Amino acid sequence: MLFQVGGQGSRPTFFEMAAAEQLPRSLRAALTYSIGVLALRTPFLHKLLDYEHESFSLLVLVLEAHSLRTTDVSFSESLYGLRRRPANIKLNDNDSSSSSSQLRRRQKLLSLLFLVVLPYLKSKLHSIYNKEREARIQATLWGDENESYTFNARASVTTLITKRFQKIVGLCYPLLHAGTEGFQFAYQLLYLLDATGYYSLALHALGIHVCRATGQD
Repeated sequence: MLFQVGGQGSRPTFFEMAAAEQLPRSLRAALTYSIGVLALRTPFLHKLLDYEHESFSLLVLVLEAHSLRTTDVSFSESLYGLRRRPANIKLNDNDSSSSSSQLRRRQKLLSLLFLVVLPYLKSKLHSIYNKEREARIQATLWGDENESYTFNARASVTTLITKRFQKIVGLCYPLLHAGTEGFQFAYQLLYLLDATGYYSLALHALGIHVCRATGQD
């Protein structure tokens, strides 16, 4: 069979993996909307919206760290009955299978890096890119207001560095985004065609396979 759509065996289907990957984005959208509604009556909550990326990343860090420490799986994957195990384990007997199938400390720490830190950095870069793009559109329509701006002696260096960084992000982020999305699409397509056991580049780099949890897990 060319496409793996059934639920047989320990290997999760493409749809299970896609659902687990999409869950954090759906959770973030739901939390942002809920806090936005509550902020209408509680102005203090506006500060959470001002630091939306940091607040959500801190929440995800707590959830992912606890889940990896206790169950060797990410928070979203645990909700779909999945678990992570090293890709190079060899199950020779029942005694070695339980210990060798556990993630090493290094794999757990790097999993946190890929699950929390990198998505946070990407969301911040995406936000900076959107602001830079809006500024360029405004400059095209109404002219660049910064040309007549006289810099303050204290603020000039910080402002120039910030604006140059934003311009660099505006130029480089589309290439970075296209590259990461291209790798993600390639891995997902290969996984769907059952040509690889890794759903993403991150899992391949970590040497981790995602499988269905058994009764012993």
